[in-house]
Amino acid sequence: MPGPGPHMMYALGSSLGLMSTSNGRFSPHHSLAYAINAFFGPDLGSFSEWLTSTLGFGHSFGSALADVIHDPFFYIVILGLPLSFLYSWLSRVLLQRGFLDSVSGENGHSSMYTWILSTGWWKNRAPVNPDAVVVVGFLCASLIGGFIYINSRLKPSKSIKKQTSQSVKLIAIIATLYCLWCASQIYWVNPRRAAVGEEADLGVLVFLAVYFFLPHTFCIMSMNLKDHFDMEQLPI
Repeated sequence: MPGPGPHMMYALGSSLGLMSTSNGRFSPHHSLAYAINAFFGPDLGSFSEWLTSTLGFGHSFGSALADVIHDPFFYIVILGLPLSFLYSWLSRVLLQRGFLDSVSGENGHSSMYTWILSTGWWKNRAPVNPDAVVVVGFLCASLIGGFIYINSRLKPSKSIKKQTSQSVKLIAIIATLYCLWCASQIYWVNPRRAAVGEEADLGVLVFLAVYFFLPHTFCIMSMNLKDHFDMEQLPI
């Protein structure tokens, strides 16, 4: 397990990449919180144990604190939630006082996020339309059923690469049909209807496609798989 130096340098280095690719939306104060949390997360317990040992008192407390912080559940309770509220409050105060800049204004008020929210239903409690239940249920069942069919062990002749390719195509087809259903209910039907209850599914799917799946797809496509497999076949 590395110490706080590598953790913080890794966090700052990766956050610089996020700052560059996001054109500043992942801002310096996000990077700072990220780096500080890289210390609080893995190293605060060990640091407290070292500090109490060096000072000559409270060693049992420091040791107990280290064990508790490194627990997956107690870390969330002791540090995770309190720090998230602290970061949120501190960022809001510093933004309001002009110490920090926000590229898109207050969080949630950019044109992209406003559009995502607009694809939901906010007038009153969304009606449960039977046709929406049938369409969404059919598409979700097709997604799971198709994935099981493609990756079934009854077809051992299929390679992992072929199974993955077919699974991606399946997801793309279902996502396209899902988006068409949502768009038809929001933009084509007059008056507009709740596409999937109160959920902003259209906005979320488009956002994920553009900012999550597409960049990861480009990264995978840029890999030289031939060299990778050739290296795996080299004798050890």
